[in-house]
Amino acid sequence: VQLQASGGGLAQAGGSLRLSCAASGRTFRRYVMGWFRQAPGKEREFVAGISYFGSTTQYADSVKGRFTISRDNAKNTGYLQMNSLQSEDTAVYYCAADTSGNYVYTRRDEYDYWGQGTQVTVSS
Repeated sequence: VQLQASGGGLAQAGGSLRLSCAASGRTFRRYVMGWFRQAPGKEREFVAGISYFGSTTQYADSVKGRFTISRDNAKNTGYLQMNSLQSEDTAVYYCAADTSGNYVYTRRDEYDYWGQGTQVTVSS
């Protein structure tokens, strides 16, 4: 599975951005999709994850109520809608896929495919 993240950019605090993650390659395999982020000088952290049919979602406490993860399997694309952005959301955002099952893990080592990352910068 190859993943291509896009949609990052510059937003003002309180604004919104929508990230996309397009999957290609062996997409006939079911996979959990996750979003992670890494701010300068910090470790990569889990943001949100969604099971293959979208019945299960998980969010980091810091983004609950502000971010929404979704996916369209017909388009092999996942999304991360980010609202009420804060300066603390500034980071490089990565999408990832876990092909091992349908449990939404929050640990990054559970994910075996990664996109290249897209920069999100929130100005206060």
